Amino acid sequence: MTRSNRPGFGALIFYSASFALSIYFTFAAVQGDFGLFRRVEIDAEIRDVTHDLELLNAEVARMENLTLRLSDTYLDVDLLDEQARTVLGLLRADELVIR
Repeated sequence: MTRSNRPGFGALIFYSASFALSIYFTFAAVQGDFGLFRRVEIDAEIRDVTHDLELLNAEVARMENLTLRLSDTYLDVDLLDEQARTVLGLLRADELVIR
């Protein structure tokens, strides 16, 4: 009996399974739930949410400033006059309204 020098059927299965597993794990590393594309999406979402947070913090600071200016301890007459005009529709006696 002579034995041939060809690789056996088991080696072909081993290399095929190894290749299939490496393709699967490469795909999962790029496209999966924890892959590279998801990481880029998360980074973009973090930038968007951080920008929204900065806008909201600026709005809160503006509202705190307006609240302080209308408080009992500190009264800004110009702001009070502006609020009375816009909210209540008040006018001074020397003003004319043109519509």
